[in-house]
Amino acid sequence: MKFQPERFGFAITGYGPGWIAIGAERVPHSVVLDSRGERTDWRCTRFDDLTAAHFAPLAESRPELVVFGSGNALRFPKPQWVRGLVEAGIGVETMDTAAACRTYNILASEGRRVVAALLVEAGEKTPDALK
Repeated sequence: MKFQPERFGFAITGYGPGWIAIGAERVPHSVVLDSRGERTDWRCTRFDDLTAAHFAPLAESRPELVVFGSGNALRFPKPQWVRGLVEAGIGVETMDTAAACRTYNILASEGRRVVAALLVEAGEKTPDALK
């Protein structure tokens, strides 16, 4: 029997200051990825500008988990931002964007219903590639 990795919607193939690579495409802005193949621009550029309205649409695909990449540093969302997700029974994990990229890839490759909400800040200081 030959084992092959399961395919999922989008794989994050790299990241660096101010960008994330999705497949062969370098994306210079914040993005939401769904392991089922949905990709949406996330209209936010700074952590301080986030609101509950940024997080509310993340529940639409009914993921079991939202992985929130908070930018170049670990910063936790205000409880009112994620209240709707929690009330819907959707888990929320917060980490810096570099760690969120790695975590999303692992969970999505396992077939988990996961959404990554990745804040990409201009000049973000992250490693140049996945490790």
